[in-house]
Amino acid sequence: MIWTAGFRTAVISPYEQIQLTEPRGFADQTVRQVLHMAGGGELLRVHLTNRYGRTPLTIAAARAATEHGQTALTFDGADTLTIPPGEEAASDPMDLPVAPGADLFLSLYFPEETGLATYSHMPMETAHIVGGNHVTSPAFPAAEQVEGRFYVSGVDVLAPDDTAIAVAFGDSWFEGVGSTTGANNRSVDFLNRRLKRGWVVNQGIAGNRLLRDEVGEHALARFDRDVLAIPGRTHVLVHFGINDLGLPGMSGEPSATSDVLIEGFKALAHHAHQAGLKILAATIGPFAGAVYPGISTPEGLAARREVNDWIRTTDTFDAVFDVARAVENPEAPDYIHPALDSGDGMHLNDKGAQAMANAVNLETLAL
Repeated sequence: MIWTAGFRTAVISPYEQIQLTEPRGFADQTVRQVLHMAGGGELLRVHLTNRYGRTPLTIAAARAATEHGQTALTFDGADTLTIPPGEEAASDPMDLPVAPGADLFLSLYFPEETGLATYSHMPMETAHIVGGNHVTSPAFPAAEQVEGRFYVSGVDVLAPDDTAIAVAFGDSWFEGVGSTTGANNRSVDFLNRRLKRGWVVNQGIAGNRLLRDEVGEHALARFDRDVLAIPGRTHVLVHFGINDLGLPGMSGEPSATSDVLIEGFKALAHHAHQAGLKILAATIGPFAGAVYPGISTPEGLAARREVNDWIRTTDTFDAVFDVARAVENPEAPDYIHPALDSGDGMHLNDKGAQAMANAVNLETLAL
């Protein structure tokens, strides 16, 4: 048996200059979060993080619940935990079965001022917040509701030695922006429903780039931590490029060129192959209809087409899944098909997320 990732969520710093959601902290509050499990097991342990914190983080009580029961989290036998700035911690193993596709409810009580939280900023999931210590309360009446995940980076499960894991490593098209909040209709969720063996954990960050930091550390910088650190991983699926091409326009900077993006993809593939991973690359999705100022430019859209032509024909990757073709408007291929558009011109709705997942040939993702 091995410990491996049953759930992952990529985190960012609350101190970045580009902020797509407002960071926050807590004081004498309980935060209850829903973690949708990609994989399951009889035993589990929770990973908590203060990676981007500037002060020690104290957790005075923590509890996990599944459909099979609930239990307190302990840390080296203690009920409380203090995580130094920049550090992470894992709970002791818990005898709390959880099934693939089930939800785990994590309740954390923060007795002191936390400062701004290390967080996942657009996970399409809602955290519930109440004053005081309520980790054992069955319900949170009149709770404050905030989209985001805070101070959690993953859940491990004890699984058979031959369990195979894939990692969805990319941007908002994996994290799930545009899909229905709380419905688990991200592209990665739809992909997991198609798999008969193994599962895919989601390490998408909305706004993340292949080549530059913000939002989050760029792909080449976070690859070791967010992909290679997962035991049993055999494949990595990547979707990057939209933010390299579009985000600079919001601040009046030139977008990345196709040549630079191609070199970045080659570096990512080389790193994956050195680690013995198979890498599946997505073509860059359409974003000509983006409603946000500066995102859609003639230069950026031209570079997208050039990079996609290269992705479709190169032997750099082990396989390609052509997301762009799967979701584009055939009459205007730089635009998302109206039936698949979330409404902002650059993210997919639930049907679009399903179309993205269906673009993956499962023969190339043999877990």
